[in-house]
Amino acid sequence: MKIKVVNRSKHALPTYATAHSAGMDLRANLDNPITLKPFERALIPTGLYIELPEGYEAQIRPRSGLALKKGITVLNSPGTIDADYRGEVCIILINLSSEAFVIEDGERICQMVVAPYVQAGWEEVNVLGETIRGEGGFGHTGV
Repeated sequence: MKIKVVNRSKHALPTYATAHSAGMDLRANLDNPITLKPFERALIPTGLYIELPEGYEAQIRPRSGLALKKGITVLNSPGTIDADYRGEVCIILINLSSEAFVIEDGERICQMVVAPYVQAGWEEVNVLGETIRGEGGFGHTGV
């Protein structure tokens, strides 16, 4: 699949790190470093503008290394970039650690996964079909 992209960043286009990677790392495109204090959030620009094919979305997910080692994650995870959005891809990061974290220009801040989606239509009914699970939820299978 080819995705049209305008790259207004100072960095190369995102790539897959390995042959079987599902996501591409996106980089911060900053004029100056941004310091995220504990529990602070910020909107981080990437300098990328994309045109996804109809029927696809780009999901923005945390990078596991940043989450585990530094407590940095994507606040609205997964974030969704819709196929009709044409603005800059910006990432909402939050620092869930107890220490400040400095985001430098070019830092890999998240990963983007392109995935198909379907739009559902509603069919209003009076009764739903029965299942073994029924209304069980929120730990209903636990001991």
